[in-house]
Amino acid sequence: MVFVAIVASALTLRTAVTSFTPLAHEIANDIGFSTTVIGIFGMVPTAMFALAGVLTPQLVRRFDLEATVLIAMILTAFGIAARTTVNDAGSMLALSAVALAGMGIGNVVIPPLVKRYFSDRVAVLSSVYITMVQIGTVVPALVAVPVSEAYGWRFSIGMWSALAVAAALPWLFLRGPGATGESAPSETVRVGRNPLAWGMAAMFGMTSFATYAMFTWLPALFVEAGASEAFAATMLALFALLGLVPALAAPTFAARIRNPFPVAVACAVASAIGYAGLLWAPMAAPIVWVVILGLGPSTFPLALTLINLRTRTPEGSAALSGFAQGMGYLVACLGPVLFGLLHDVTGGWNASFAVLAVALLVMLAGAWQACKPRYLEDLSPISSTSPPR
Repeated sequence: MVFVAIVASALTLRTAVTSFTPLAHEIANDIGFSTTVIGIFGMVPTAMFALAGVLTPQLVRRFDLEATVLIAMILTAFGIAARTTVNDAGSMLALSAVALAGMGIGNVVIPPLVKRYFSDRVAVLSSVYITMVQIGTVVPALVAVPVSEAYGWRFSIGMWSALAVAAALPWLFLRGPGATGESAPSETVRVGRNPLAWGMAAMFGMTSFATYAMFTWLPALFVEAGASEAFAATMLALFALLGLVPALAAPTFAARIRNPFPVAVACAVASAIGYAGLLWAPMAAPIVWVVILGLGPSTFPLALTLINLRTRTPEGSAALSGFAQGMGYLVACLGPVLFGLLHDVTGGWNASFAVLAVALLVMLAGAWQACKPRYLEDLSPISSTSPPR
């Protein structure tokens, strides 16, 4: 039941984003908001994921992992369903934020749930749930327009609430150790001054920074180079689909190699080659550049897997997951904005890609710390607290 619950929950963690994006202009025309507001919608996911990274460890300490992920799925289902009933941008934005807050909480709690229930199969379960996240990213984007044409945009973005409801059901029957009448003392792992935690945050944040910049601007880059909009959209879809490859492979590498830093270096090299090709000769071999570039974000599933491999306990995993994802998504908010702003200011892409090159160096510095074979709890002070009765 836990396995089914984790799989179903992972499938929901991007549906509110990628079901909305292909229909953004249609929705804007129908209920009336500008392209500026569409840009704000684009920043909400990373902002809410960052907020969830900060707040989720508090929820886990107050309740437990199982109750927290149940709350996450309820928020997701409610936000997705309720936003289909509104007719103004403000309500749409607010309810989208509710759904995304639920998804952000889910981002944080699934790694420690894997740690709690499948500590002897971390690599396998990490591959499974990260693959489910990727599928939940790609499928809503692929079906959004056809479903909207058949049944309308409200049904197209709202149908994913059923998946969140289905994901919530198993958690109703699963009670963690903290869900008993007698609350046991819990350990609080302090991560603010921990080099491993900061390294993980840098690794996670810089990968997300660059990936969200590419998701936002890759089509515009190809169109500016002379490609059709249809071809540019195909390249973006290819880039997204390639995320399935590292989702399957990176956790296994992370678990089998004592120090997987060479994997992070290989990812950085792939990203650098992709950036160079897109900057200097985008139409010379566009598929080649996108395929190579698509392997670069393998540091994302690598970081998610290391959250469990570098902690001894579910409490440590929850603390590290919240810190790394909270800080990481906060930085990721700036990726699309800064990449586009530099292009507008300079009239070219040189400065934009220079920022991504710096992000690669910061990612490697973080990976150097995150990949070292050691445990968070051995580097951080741990305090024992008893939750309120």
